[in-house]
This record gives sequence, structure tokens and C-alpha cells, in this order.
Amino acid sequence: MDPIRADSAHEIIDRDELRLVHDWRAGQLTRLGIPGSVAEAVADRVDWHQIAALIRRGCPPRLALRIVL
Repeated sequence: MDPIRADSAHEIIDRDELRLVHDWRAGQLTRLGIPGSVAEAVADRVDWHQIAALIRRGCPPRLALRIVL
């Protein structure tokens, strides 16, 4: 495995762990109603908690994503 250094904590994290986190985030986004391909593309760039909060307030999923991006 090819380890990489995390920016904030200076921990060594392997690519498999990063992929697992990415997949989990994409899964959270799809459960919120974001299409799978879009969720995959933005999973590492958005905070799904912010999107979830907007959706809970009645915002459509795609609009919530646009607001957060």
C-alpha cells in the first residue's frame, strides 16, 4: 500500500482507508437524494451534514448541494 500524509494531523493514511471514507461519504449523499454519480464526484469536497440540514428544512437535494458547493 502506498501511504500518504494527511494535511491536518500529519498522520499516515493508506489509500484503502481514504477510499473507504470516500465511499461512506458518497453513500451518505445518495441517501440524502443526491444521484450516485454526482455523489461520487463531490463526496470529498462537501460536508454532507450541511446538505442534510438544508434538506431537513425542506430544500431539494440538488439545490442543497449547489448551495453548499
